[in-house]
Amino acid sequence: MSKTAVIYWSGTGNTEAMAKAVLKGAGVGAQLFSVSDFDAAKIDAFDAFALGCPAMGSESLEDSEFEPFFDAIKDKLAGKKVVLFGSYGWGDGEWMRNWEGACGDAGITLAAESVICNEAPDAAAIEECKALGAALA
Repeated sequence: MSKTAVIYWSGTGNTEAMAKAVLKGAGVGAQLFSVSDFDAAKIDAFDAFALGCPAMGSESLEDSEFEPFFDAIKDKLAGKKVVLFGSYGWGDGEWMRNWEGACGDAGITLAAESVICNEAPDAAAIEECKALGAALA
């Protein structure tokens, strides 16, 4: 059984709702953390990571907490199971494509297709998030 960390940043609660669904899908052994509550020194204690961040500004990662956190840990994620999720309010998901590219550049192979939703997650997005969590379990 893999030990999974679901780590997210949420400004409106939309990405937090997605994170809770990912957690439910990941099942026993999964833990939920807001990015400010996760101790990056404990990264080796987990086998799998679900990372959630909404699109901000001109379709970029949230840059005061999440982006510096991701930049600090991305080189330690190669060889681990990783999935991405997040919500957006405008645009077409460019921030997620850029984030997936940054993962590839860091040697991270994503374990499942990323999940994005416009604004608050609907029932279909919640089910996709649960499946994302299950892909890590």
